[in-house]
Amino acid sequence: MAVPSEILLATFLVFCRVGGCILIAPGFSSSRIPASVRLYIAIAVSLALTPTLYPTVLPLAEGATPASLLAGIVSESAIGLLIGLLGRLFFLALQSFAAVIAQSIGIGGMPGAMVDEGEQLPALSTLLTMTATVMLFVTDQHWELLRGLVASYDAMPPSGGFLPQFALVAITDQLSEAFLLALRVASPFIVFSIIVNLAAGLVNKLTPTVPIFFVAVPFFLAGGMLLLLFTVKELLSIFSGSVGTWLATG
Repeated sequence: MAVPSEILLATFLVFCRVGGCILIAPGFSSSRIPASVRLYIAIAVSLALTPTLYPTVLPLAEGATPASLLAGIVSESAIGLLIGLLGRLFFLALQSFAAVIAQSIGIGGMPGAMVDEGEQLPALSTLLTMTATVMLFVTDQHWELLRGLVASYDAMPPSGGFLPQFALVAITDQLSEAFLLALRVASPFIVFSIIVNLAAGLVNKLTPTVPIFFVAVPFFLAGGMLLLLFTVKELLSIFSGSVGTWLATG
């Protein structure tokens, strides 16, 4: 029978993985959420998951020496950070390509409010990123993130420790998938930018005395905003669906 100290150590090891994930997971890691609130969320989730994960984590706590316990804490924290980072990469990719979208339709120079990051981004980038984050919670995908945390104990058991090679491969694959998804979302606007700038360049060659780029800016803006109006729902649905598929399948 486990002694109380081993039970507390097992609970703390669960907290290390859960806390590491929540520290940088999308939605939970927003700078607008106070650190104390994130800490309480991590503690509550850890206490809720400990009865389920107790048999898996207890062998790491039984008879642990200070050195092995320190290695377990570092390993579990690193695994939690890895899981949170893999989810975060989707939103970082969307944020980057949302800035590309804003630049493509001519509103990239319009600064937005600092909602999730510590630096100003284009207003459209802030809007799309914040909307995608809200959709993460509205569609209950944050529960899938917690389910994935539980499933991670089968894929990366505490006894196996943190595997740097596995982590590097996972991050590389996730980067590829996330940026291909973001490129898919932003592709209509990139094509729009190429077409309108090519057309403006051709017209400017035909009428060199007329400043076409200055005359055509309102039309470029109007066309870009109309394209955004008709595609934004589908774009966000594609992004949310892909994130939900990754959360469900791991």
